[in-house]
Amino acid sequence: MLNEILEDAKVGMQKSLNALDSNFKKIRTGRANPSVVEDIKVDYYGNPTPLSQVANISVEDAKTLAISPYESDLVREIERSIMDSDLGINPTTSGTTIRIIIPELTEETRRELTKKAKSEAENTKVSIRNVRREGNSQLKEFLKEKEISQDEERQGEEEMQRLTDEFISKVDESLALKEKDLLDF
Repeated sequence: MLNEILEDAKVGMQKSLNALDSNFKKIRTGRANPSVVEDIKVDYYGNPTPLSQVANISVEDAKTLAISPYESDLVREIERSIMDSDLGINPTTSGTTIRIIIPELTEETRRELTKKAKSEAENTKVSIRNVRREGNSQLKEFLKEKEISQDEERQGEEEMQRLTDEFISKVDESLALKEKDLLDF
């Protein structure tokens, strides 16, 4: 029973960490990375569809992304969606290939993106702590129902805290790597 609660908590905390990694990929750096644009929604026959599902996104060089739509009539719609996004990048089109040149980041932009990364990390920490709180409340409920002893509850809470500390340190490591990536130029 105790192991099930801890395993559920570990799974929940890992999901939070995976979501952070996904969000960090969307924060652009000075290099071309397909994950920056793959979630941009494109109007595909009336349905908002992620760009990665309607086009092939590839890296041409360190500063250029190439987008090749699966259907040539989507070129204008993809261009519009990229310009409407909050990325601040303008696509150029040659035939059916859309190219995005990733501009060099200014010092001010780097600071703003670092703030955004810190905010994402803090949200992840809150999520991890919420998982800990839910696990501890399950332990208290089992104690109340006399399904576990006080010693088992205390041991479970200590293990839950150790698990929380482990995942919080992983969040801090991810944030440090992202900040280094953003601030190096």
